Amino acid sequence: MCCPTPTTVTFKQLPPDLLLIVFIHGFKGTDTTFENFPSKIEHVLTETIENLKVECILFPAYETKGQLNAAVEHFADWLTTLTVQREVANGLGGGAGKTNIVLCGHSMGGLLAADALRAFVNSRPDKSAPLWPKIIACIAFDTPYLGLHPAVFKNSATKAVEYAGVARTVVSDVFSLFGKKGASSTVSGQPPLAIAAAPTVESGWAKWAPAAYAVGGALVASAAAGTAYYRRDDIGSGYSWATDHMNYVRNLWDEEALRKRMRDLDDIQVHLGVTFCSFYTLLPPAPPSFSSPRTFVILPQRTSPIAAHFLPAINHQAADEVQAHTNMFNPRSNDGYYQLGLDTAKIIREAVMAARGITESGDTEARKDVEAAAAMEKTWPDQVESDAKP
Repeated sequence: MCCPTPTTVTFKQLPPDLLLIVFIHGFKGTDTTFENFPSKIEHVLTETIENLKVECILFPAYETKGQLNAAVEHFADWLTTLTVQREVANGLGGGAGKTNIVLCGHSMGGLLAADALRAFVNSRPDKSAPLWPKIIACIAFDTPYLGLHPAVFKNSATKAVEYAGVARTVVSDVFSLFGKKGASSTVSGQPPLAIAAAPTVESGWAKWAPAAYAVGGALVASAAAGTAYYRRDDIGSGYSWATDHMNYVRNLWDEEALRKRMRDLDDIQVHLGVTFCSFYTLLPPAPPSFSSPRTFVILPQRTSPIAAHFLPAINHQAADEVQAHTNMFNPRSNDGYYQLGLDTAKIIREAVMAARGITESGDTEARKDVEAAAAMEKTWPDQVESDAKP
């Protein structure tokens, strides 16, 4: 009796999943805002997640002026086209929803990312329809989801005095954006969210800050000052730039819209599983000048349901909140850069695993954390090692 011929079983290797990580700069940002941060994240994720192709893509520099909604529509169109192109190029079928996407926005780029996500969610034919493009996470970096902290430019008093003149003009133009009636109607005895009281101004800002508070609270003062500071080199050429761009950043003091955006993002995470988190720069206390921690953005109340979405990104090197904000992705000016990279990669890894329906065990998670640290080490420039890496 002859033996049956052995059967050879061939297993077909499944194509790797595709992960697109899109980085979006903020107010007056450029293509270089994130420096080498995207390439480091791409390397760490490639080394720590099996069967995954990672692409980090920069959303092309865009004009931060006019209405925020216009920028959101432009970005949504761009992302839709990009997703189809990448799915076709990788044999996944254009529009098949097989590409996972993570949105990463710095500063007001986080507002753009959040509003694009909300727009995609709301554009579904019904609530049971899947989300496409398939966004699995929205990660923000120092985004003023609840506004700019009013102490930012109080703590940068030297800069504040220097730009006080132009800021006063910017604030007067803010009145024209709202109209006199709108300006007076926003007066409220209640301070902005998470602020106990308007700061006491001891510099040249005192001459115009009270009027700014009357428009929309301390928020307007810091937003106007921020506008002046970001464009300080061009102030002498006139104020048309300021009024055009103030229309864009005016979103920072629409408190009800800010709160609604937060509620929506929390709801999207709960019901659609889209991870949302916001890293905020944190300068630890530096007595005697600063007895309390400093932040660039307003934080939610600790008891708020959205507080869990906000994660500190500590920087001991920055002289003030503005420097911490603008140098968030500069390892020579941010000693928390290394940890920020690891934390970001871990959040994205967990989002990818969740999209695959996988929950990592404690041992697996710990092993992956070690692998991520080793992968991050390989990307680290020797010249900044002693300054920025723990």
